[in-house]
Amino acid sequence: MKFFRGKRSIPKIILYLSYVILGCVLMDQILLMSKTYLRSLGNQGFQIVPDLNVTPCHPVTNVMFLKTHKTGSSTVLNIMYRFIENHHLTVALPVKGNIFNYPWPFKAAYVNGFPDIWQKYNMMCNHLMFNLIEVQKVMPNNTFYFSILRNPVSLLESSYTYFKILPFFVKSETLDQFLASPDSYYKPNEMYHMLAKNTMWYDFGYDNSAEDREDYVHSVLDEIEQRFQLLLIAEYFDESMILLKNALCWDLEDVVYFKHNFRSQDTIQNLTQESRERAKQWFSLDWKLYQHFNRTFWKRIQDTIGLENMQKEVKKLQARQKELMTICIQKGRGSYINEIKDQEFKPLQSGSAHILGYELKPQLDIKYMKICHRMILPEFSHLSLMKAYQLSQIRRKL
Repeated sequence: MKFFRGKRSIPKIILYLSYVILGCVLMDQILLMSKTYLRSLGNQGFQIVPDLNVTPCHPVTNVMFLKTHKTGSSTVLNIMYRFIENHHLTVALPVKGNIFNYPWPFKAAYVNGFPDIWQKYNMMCNHLMFNLIEVQKVMPNNTFYFSILRNPVSLLESSYTYFKILPFFVKSETLDQFLASPDSYYKPNEMYHMLAKNTMWYDFGYDNSAEDREDYVHSVLDEIEQRFQLLLIAEYFDESMILLKNALCWDLEDVVYFKHNFRSQDTIQNLTQESRERAKQWFSLDWKLYQHFNRTFWKRIQDTIGLENMQKEVKKLQARQKELMTICIQKGRGSYINEIKDQEFKPLQSGSAHILGYELKPQLDIKYMKICHRMILPEFSHLSLMKAYQLSQIRRKL
């Protein structure tokens, strides 16, 4: 072959190989961007075929997460904080503490640096009482709104243990006793009263002591449905993460998680069936909120990804979670606070609950150090890190 003869042919060989490599790279990018695949045509070669089941998308970076109480929202918060840092986004943080002056309705003035530093933020995800007009002052028009709900019976049981220091809970010995006569303990004019009745309803910006009328409930559900593009369900957290990933066009790595702000089994109360029914009545607005969006949750799965594909995606998520648990966490499980040596990893304790945290494995491979560190950081430690991150952004902006 003349092409390979003589020293003068060497540059031609290099040029030829360069074209081949460049062609492969370009083809790979074209297939990736257009969401296509190759179909074999036997001896005639291959045909490029579009994948009609996949729509090209770009990661959504303007997101408002309404962090509801005792719903697994601290785990979602960890996911949000990691995404913010990894993608160099701006985040609306409270002026003081970890909440936007809850339980008062949210105001833009509660955001640190608004409006002097930033007019709008990419993300907002700390506790607040939802107030759309004020939220829209700090979030862009194309913001994606989502939140998470939990079965109100389980939510109340968790709140009772976690907020046992509050007067309406501390006066009763057990939740069964509280539910036998809730009006004897609950006072609607007491601070944080919403943590004892229709908590989620209040977090969404509504009166938690409102009369449970059918027309009123439907109007509120319609308002929430129009504003929030996605409502997750705590009892189906893995499925929720897949829906969130797909809705935001994020990667699996963005939504992999370790549980946060979770209790040991010995502080979980088993309610009688009678108490469970009483809890549904006492939290009647929350119960209807949960029932409605639990139905729409499963309808969304069926209409989009499908149950079979959802199961496959959940298995991938769980496999990655298990892998990271093995890599990152000492003992491969949650630890009591007295087992955790590093102060940074000790979760806040509250009420009569034993909140578990994680110990980082020693001598981690450097490539896993950051992801492991961020995934196990409890809420308050992670907030401190996010405030330092925000300060560095402000300095660059100034």
